[in-house]
This record gives sequence, structure tokens and C-alpha cells, in this order.
Amino acid sequence: MTTTYWAEHAWLDTHAEPGVVIETGGDGGDRITAVRTGITAPPPGAAVLRGLTLPGLANTHSHAFHRALRATTQTGTGTFWTWRETMYQVASRLTPDTYHSLARAVYAEMALAGISAVGEFHYLHHGPDGTPYADPNAMGEALIAAAADAGIRITLLDTVYLHGGLTRDGYRPLEGPQRRFGDGSLDGWYARWSRLTPRQHARTGAAIHSVRAFSATDGYGEFAARTHGVPVHIHLSEQPAENEACQAVHGTTPAGLLQRHGLWRPGVTAVHATHLTDQDIAVLGGAGAGVCMCPTTERDLADGIGPALALQRAGSPLSLGSDSHAVIDLLEEARALELDERLRTRIRGHWTAAALLRAATADGHAALGWPEAGRLEPGALADLTTLRLDSVRTAGAGPLRAVETAVFAAGAADVTDVVVSGRPVVRAGVHLAIPDTATALSRAIGALHV
Repeated sequence: MTTTYWAEHAWLDTHAEPGVVIETGGDGGDRITAVRTGITAPPPGAAVLRGLTLPGLANTHSHAFHRALRATTQTGTGTFWTWRETMYQVASRLTPDTYHSLARAVYAEMALAGISAVGEFHYLHHGPDGTPYADPNAMGEALIAAAADAGIRITLLDTVYLHGGLTRDGYRPLEGPQRRFGDGSLDGWYARWSRLTPRQHARTGAAIHSVRAFSATDGYGEFAARTHGVPVHIHLSEQPAENEACQAVHGTTPAGLLQRHGLWRPGVTAVHATHLTDQDIAVLGGAGAGVCMCPTTERDLADGIGPALALQRAGSPLSLGSDSHAVIDLLEEARALELDERLRTRIRGHWTAAALLRAATADGHAALGWPEAGRLEPGALADLTTLRLDSVRTAGAGPLRAVETAVFAAGAADVTDVVVSGRPVVRAGVHLAIPDTATALSRAIGALHV
């Protein structure tokens, strides 16, 4: 079945082009089959997309259950480590059913923000006391089903998490809510992970939570060998305390430790990478490893500003994630990359708007193992996200500055229409399958705080 869309303006990687016809179809109906420019009026029967149409956005790093913490952690003072204790309380209450309900609503919120694919960094594997469910992947399957219900694609980054932390005295055991994260050993994790199967909307990746949760004796090299060919993500140097403990125990930084064991390669993505040495940056860039920046989370948790510009110059492709979901707005993540760098350097203009959009689209999808997505061109997955250019945020600049308007002024509230793999998911700002997404969120989150 062929569907024709007429985009009033469409971003074609370098600029916004007026009057673009995008045809979708193919065997599965999920591909762009033609892109034609210079079409000044909608062809008969075409679906009309007013405003600026982009490829679907990729949220490269998500912990869906963190959405339940929004606003509840915004009182008093503290650090990442005190915030983490509150996060563990929510983690301890989830079941496969409640996690499905929460993730379904969170992923619908993502769709409303123009996101067509999410990378779910998943480590809530077992029951609260660490006992596996009858289906040991029940929690992961709940997330996969939730993404299908919300109409977006997912890469389940199933995470190995074997230790409760790293201090100068060594590794700590899993304790309390952490017990549900662990599989006992790399072999235990692999036995469970290898039972996951890809679907049309879902692909399987792998993750090491961090050097705090997985040690050299657990088998970095074996992990790398067993996960070759799939996306691999790793929390890296999010906190100075992680670096200090790693240096004390291993005599090197987390990036250096993982280099020692051959982890860095294209297709591996470091998440956060906030506190890196110059040598760390050279290691990641030289290996072609990607880096996912999560600026709204990094500032919300007072983590710091990562060296994104230096990493990209060294050779690391950048992607973006909403991580803790303090907000879900990939356009805000994109502009924060530039604005944070301005704060650090007191110089403006490090990235073009087009370069920031590529981080939010093609490079993000590639980091999630969907290299065929993130571009408006024949053969690409038919993902379309349309933004208003006439809202109170976007009006005035005109179509010649549509891309700059999208990145530096627009937000999730300006998304009107979303198509994922050729299927309409959001129309006129309403999620077609979950029209009252706000109520779904309230109910799912309220069930966890009773």
C-alpha cells in the first residue's frame, strides 16, 4: 500500500526544502519509496503535513521507570547518589504488569514528542528479592510490548549488572533493590539475554551498566565477544567518584579499563561520558565509539557538562537521550548540547542546527542498531515527525530559518504529526492509540506511589 504525504517544508539533511512529496510503501509498507521536491501544492489524496517535517527522532538512552520520579525529586538538596536512593525505591515496586502500564504511557509521551525509536537501558530483570520470574525476561518483554502499544520501535539494551558499586576498597555486593538487577554471572546474564528475540518493531542490544557494576574478573573480553554485532551501551564516568574508585582499584580510568579489555569499537556507545581525561577522549574517538549525551538529566542531577565537542572532533559520533525523563524533549536535548558548550567556553556556534538534528535522528538511530532510519530518502524507514512553525514559540522567523527554529525554539509541544514505519501514530497532537496519554501516565505513576 502506498501512502503519499505532502510536507509544506521538509528537512533534507542540510536545509529545509519547501513543497516535498514523500511516498511510503514497499513490501511491508514501512519504507520511503520516493521523495520529490518542488511540489508547490498537495497532490490529490495526499496527507498534508503543515510546518516542518523531520525524520523521526531517536531517544538513544532511556530508563522508562525514572519517569515516575519527575518532580518528586525536585525538593531539598543532594547529589546523584542521594537521588539514586529515591530511584531505587521506585525500582523496588515494579512488576511486569505495572512496568508495562508505565512504559506504555512513557513511550506514548515519547511519540507525542516526535520520537520514533527508543533505546531502553534495561536492568530491572527479576523479582524484588532477585528471584527470576517464570519467564526470566518478563520485565524486558513488558517493555517490548509497551513500545508496540505506543507505536514506536525499541532497542532493548539488556544490561549485565553484577555488583552493587565500586569503592577504593573494591566491589560491593548487590544489596536491597539492586538484587533484582543481577544474574549472578556473565553466563547467567547471557543465558537469559540469548532468549530474547527480535521483532519487527524491536531489536536486541546489550549493555554493561558501568565499571561499578561489572568487573574485569567478570569477563569484559568474553562479554565483547558474545555481543559482537549488536549495539552495546555503557554508562561511563558519569560521576567523579566512579573515576576515583576505578583509578584506586584498577590504576586507570573507566575508559582506560575498558580499552585494556578491548571493549571500544564502532557500534559501542558510551553514555554520559561526563568526566573524561584528554586520553579518554582520544581512546573513544580513535576507536570510533559513539557517545550519547543526556544534557537535561546531566544538569538535573548536577552531574556536569560532558566534553561533547572534543569527543566529536576526536571521532566519536554523538547521539542524544532523555535518560531520567526530567523532560522528554529531544529538541531540548539537541539545543542543550550547543548551549551547554557555550556556557563552558563562552563562545557561540559550535554546531549548526543541522548537525544537532543529525545527532537526534540518523546518528541516534545508528547507535540503536537501526541504520536504515533517521533520513528522509528512498529506502529509509518511513518515520516522519512534523512540527508547527506557527506556534507562539516558532512563529516569526519564516521558512528560511525553519531548521534553526526547530532546534533553538521549538519543543515537544510543537509536534503535530508522527508516522513510524509508515503507520500514523500521532495526528494533530493526539496519540491515536492512547489519546489520553496524561491520564495513562497519572494512573501508572500513581499506582507506584500508593
